[in-house]
Amino acid sequence: MVRTRDGILGLSHFRLLKRLGCGDIGSVYLSELSGTKSYFAMKVMDKASLASRKKLLRAQTEKEILQCLDHPFLPTLYTHFETDKFSCLVMEFCPGGDLHTLRQRQPGKHFPEQAVKFYVAEVLLALEYLHMLGIIYRDLKPENVLVREDGHIMLSDFDLSLRCAVSPTLIKSSNPDAEALRKNSQGPELIAEPSDARSMSFVGTHEYLAPEIIKGEGHGSAVDWWTFGIFLYELLFGKTPFKGSGNRATLFNVIGQPLRFPEYPVVSFSARDLIRGLLVKEPQQRLAYKRGATEIKQHPFFEGVNWALIRCASPPEVPKPVEIERSSKTSPSTSGAADDASSGAPQKGSDGYLEFDFF
Repeated sequence: MVRTRDGILGLSHFRLLKRLGCGDIGSVYLSELSGTKSYFAMKVMDKASLASRKKLLRAQTEKEILQCLDHPFLPTLYTHFETDKFSCLVMEFCPGGDLHTLRQRQPGKHFPEQAVKFYVAEVLLALEYLHMLGIIYRDLKPENVLVREDGHIMLSDFDLSLRCAVSPTLIKSSNPDAEALRKNSQGPELIAEPSDARSMSFVGTHEYLAPEIIKGEGHGSAVDWWTFGIFLYELLFGKTPFKGSGNRATLFNVIGQPLRFPEYPVVSFSARDLIRGLLVKEPQQRLAYKRGATEIKQHPFFEGVNWALIRCASPPEVPKPVEIERSSKTSPSTSGAADDASSGAPQKGSDGYLEFDFF
């Protein structure tokens, strides 16, 4: 409508209402398409800052990834545009916040196991889709899993993702009977794991880094299954398994400390068994290394999950409708809010965020 009327769509057509978060390459704002009461999340990146910090390629990669996504648990990129100073991505706004904030509000700061099963099942499908496209996500953590207005999730933040080649393969079993197909344990399987990918980048959040990244051995898609295991552990127990007294201690723990489970809260054997399979320090021995998400879907932890109809499942919690403050204090001018996007050192939701590129 705006494009038809004005010929273009740009920053001047949006009101930036409040900052939702601040990442390594830009800030995300709740924005309104002026005069429509339609709300979006807008990522605003300062081009000069990106250039000086050699982050332009990362920003370009994120935009290209967002442009190719079409999945219920991944973001919709509605439009993107640039001004002389800023590069902007306009995406879906998730009023439920992120799973890190939501976890902090739970009794004991951890989710009930049934809620965890719901969230990680949807994240698993998002990762499976990304791997099919040859995208290794590399930044899974509760801060990057957003809750939509219907209570389902959306994976966000793709500036650390790696694009690589992938060759999806359909494997047919010799005897796909009806019962096996129903359980999703036999029958046709689509394997689309970019396992030949190798990156030497040192990227991610300390508590979530896979051992092969820390060792600098080169890594592939198996890093996403390690982080999936850490993610599952944190939602269930309210903490990550290898956190040390500082970042250096954490990295040493990831490499050398055996996996341990706290006595409380009590979780099922199948949940612990899945985590054990994912948090294997040698990537070639890790669950899902060969067959990707298919292996994880067939684990007993997900028994009863109807993968085909997961969008129809009732979420653990549906966010309350967002009250949009319309006072001048929470409605900065477009230029003022955009300037705010580039002010100060970029931050991440976690203190343990780091990124060094070796290539």
